[in-house]
Amino acid sequence: MRTNEGCAPVPDGSRDPAVIWRNRALRLLDHVPLPIVVCEFGGRILIVNRAMAAEFGRLPGELHNRRILEFFTLWDSATLQALTEAVRMHRRSRYPARVSWTSVGGRERHGEMTVDLVGDTPEQTPNLLISLRAAEPASEATPGPRAEVSPVEARILAAAARGDTTAQIAREIGVTTDGVNYHLARLSRRWRVPNRTALVARAYATGVLAAGTWPPQPARHDESSVR
Repeated sequence: MRTNEGCAPVPDGSRDPAVIWRNRALRLLDHVPLPIVVCEFGGRILIVNRAMAAEFGRLPGELHNRRILEFFTLWDSATLQALTEAVRMHRRSRYPARVSWTSVGGRERHGEMTVDLVGDTPEQTPNLLISLRAAEPASEATPGPRAEVSPVEARILAAAARGDTTAQIAREIGVTTDGVNYHLARLSRRWRVPNRTALVARAYATGVLAAGTWPPQPARHDESSVR
């Protein structure tokens, strides 16, 4: 077996059509400018393209068999909980995850991973197909978070302020637990906060949730705070 310069080992002289097409797919992956990695569910890296390896000033082969969280810091542990629940329920959903990492040259970077659960059958433990999008460095003149939320997001924030679980919020709002996690992750990115507690605090500070009210409710002046 020889090793190509990109994603993964390539068998010599193989005539198996499946192997040929797999190798072609891997070579195409190496030309995708978006950083991409495929991991086992436990986090061991199976495939990594050049763009991902270049984030760390390495060759793809140097990341093979390493653990993905050796290179990234995950901001919200709820993502791992959501992935575990998805595997248990045999779901194949997409999950956003806020991460930071030290790029080549020692530069601290921030961005978002998109994690897809992929596998041949629902019963099979899936692999993680991860793509990375780096956020542009914020300037000092960058405006603060906007207090604009959708009606669904306002209701989710109110339920979170009451201390409801993700499952309880999903039943109340009429969405899936994946939908709740999606909205919370979207708000976390927009408001640049690391967890649900900070989201609730920000919602009160910006007037999305009504002050002095229990149980928590969205503010009545929805026209100005809810889009």
